[in-house]
Amino acid sequence: MSGPLTAGRLARRAGVNIQTVRYYERRGLLAPERRTPSGYRLYGPQAVRVIRFVKNAQALGFTLDEISKLLRLRVDRKSRCASVQRRARARLALVREKLAGLRAIESTLRRLLKTCAARGTTDLCPILESLESRRSFHG
Repeated sequence: MSGPLTAGRLARRAGVNIQTVRYYERRGLLAPERRTPSGYRLYGPQAVRVIRFVKNAQALGFTLDEISKLLRLRVDRKSRCASVQRRARARLALVREKLAGLRAIESTLRRLLKTCAARGTTDLCPILESLESRRSFHG
């Protein structure tokens, strides 16, 4: 994987589409090493690693702003692992909150499904009626 990569070749190597490469560049997550005289962006081989880093971090739920900070920590040799661990702990807390919310949704949907005979007409459907009620299902 030596030599400069055009945005298209970079996208293929990293397993993303070219719009992703351009978006990451606009967001400041990725920068071309140089441009050709005709204006094509050329990226170094490390750009594939950056894109993989971003995609893997996104899969763990990190936002692009958080990923930008993690990338800066990655290249700053003075940074400590504790900084990364704090960010990972904060992300884990958010994931746990989301899981609790999803469990509550699951419980509500199960309860609603038990009330539905599925034989009647929709004008008497308890699920549809509950969605029109004043009761809130979040939280």
